[in-house]
Amino acid sequence: MNSKTKRNRIYIIGAGIAGISIAKEIQEKRIFGKVVAFLDDDRQKIGKTINNIPIVGPLHSVVDILKTTPADEAIIAVPSATREQLKAIFATMKKADFAKIRILPRISQILEGDAHLIQTREINPEDLLSRTPVKVCLKESLNYLRGKRVLITGAGGSIGSELSRQLLSGGAARLYIFGHGENSLYEIEKELKILQEGGVGEKATVVPIIGELQDRDYIFYLLKRLKTDVIFHTAAHKHVPLLEENCVEAIKNNVFGTKNIVDAALQSRTERFVFISTDKAVDPASIYGASKYIAEELVLDAQSNSGKGHYMVVRFGNVLGSRGSILPLFQSQIARGGPVTLTHPEAKRFFMTIPEASSLVLQAGGTGLGGELYILDMGEPVHIQELLKQLIRFYGYEPEIDIPIVTVGLRPGEKLIEKLYSDHEKPIPTTYPKILKVTQRKSFQGKLAELLSRLHPICYFNSAQADLFRNKIKMQTIIEEYIPGIKATAYEKTN
Repeated sequence: MNSKTKRNRIYIIGAGIAGISIAKEIQEKRIFGKVVAFLDDDRQKIGKTINNIPIVGPLHSVVDILKTTPADEAIIAVPSATREQLKAIFATMKKADFAKIRILPRISQILEGDAHLIQTREINPEDLLSRTPVKVCLKESLNYLRGKRVLITGAGGSIGSELSRQLLSGGAARLYIFGHGENSLYEIEKELKILQEGGVGEKATVVPIIGELQDRDYIFYLLKRLKTDVIFHTAAHKHVPLLEENCVEAIKNNVFGTKNIVDAALQSRTERFVFISTDKAVDPASIYGASKYIAEELVLDAQSNSGKGHYMVVRFGNVLGSRGSILPLFQSQIARGGPVTLTHPEAKRFFMTIPEASSLVLQAGGTGLGGELYILDMGEPVHIQELLKQLIRFYGYEPEIDIPIVTVGLRPGEKLIEKLYSDHEKPIPTTYPKILKVTQRKSFQGKLAELLSRLHPICYFNSAQADLFRNKIKMQTIIEEYIPGIKATAYEKTN
């Protein structure tokens, strides 16, 4: 053991099952340092030892405790902690001036009593800014995937990659991770292998696949070969203002890409198809929202041709920390010393952590019925301005004093407030917390095929209709006929 390891003295916060499991792993591997103590608030545990490791406490006394039992690193192993409890623990650890503070995932990310050191990571703002997540029993929720062949599109993205991590615990025979970006696919494949080597989950065979959903022939060829049982379709272009400028590509990828994989799944008799949608699909005001609304209809409409299959939609709002979202943008602006840009002081959004959203998607995918639209109950919408101020304080600054905030106005396609369902939709509770089912909705009333037929020559060149190819104005005009919230604008035909 080198001198560096000797210096790495670790406190584990929480002397419960998860904390004991982490401590045992550190003791066995002997390369990460030494656990010098458990730190806990339970007075019935304080003063006792577990595997020769003393339990000290309470937490608020950690500064004084460190004078006699010094340590370098703290690992918070309380996966059932509420947001308020986690904030208090973090504040105490920061006050104690630990060189490093790591955290074990929330309860929705780990199997009961099955915590591993490889799952710990440095604490981040999402842990403290998000609401207390609902507890989801992954072991029970993932039973429907045991022995199955599971495909995840957009596996290198925020939701796709988290679904991949959690699916390691599902007992799937094969996990196909599909994406068009080789770098992101490489990263998630590497991470999954490291997690498996660290004892996380079961030994599913992970197969990375590079490809484009827009390549219809390849998607049909692929699904015929893979014989997938379950598909989680998360892949999509998602950046609202960017897709306003690139609206043809938004429809080509999000609508026709979805149609390709839905049609291929029907032909290959895929048992379950779960489409990930967004609150932007509710009364769409942007091309992105319109593309997801149309894609929702594609999936739900497919149910009538699925035989015994189950084709469903799961819709939810923003997830904290996803690529291209406001949180990473705010973080980079804070790191530069500001200013931080706010679209509107009254702007509100629904927020949920990526792990919680993924856990609920997996649960809905196993319990949901075909042809149904499910909504994740995300609580009350949050003022983005308040979220921003909390984030600035997380990094030790004061809003408007240390870090200026500049209001820049809503961007093209953005709404002031998002909704999870429209006035035409009626959500009702299910037997599962935080999952709602929509019992009535407004559809295209038999005009979906007509809409797709009119959009097709704009996305794909047809010599007989050459003037329509990549025509943004025509595309927006057509969509406006079916979705009144979309207003055709005088863009130049540049893409």
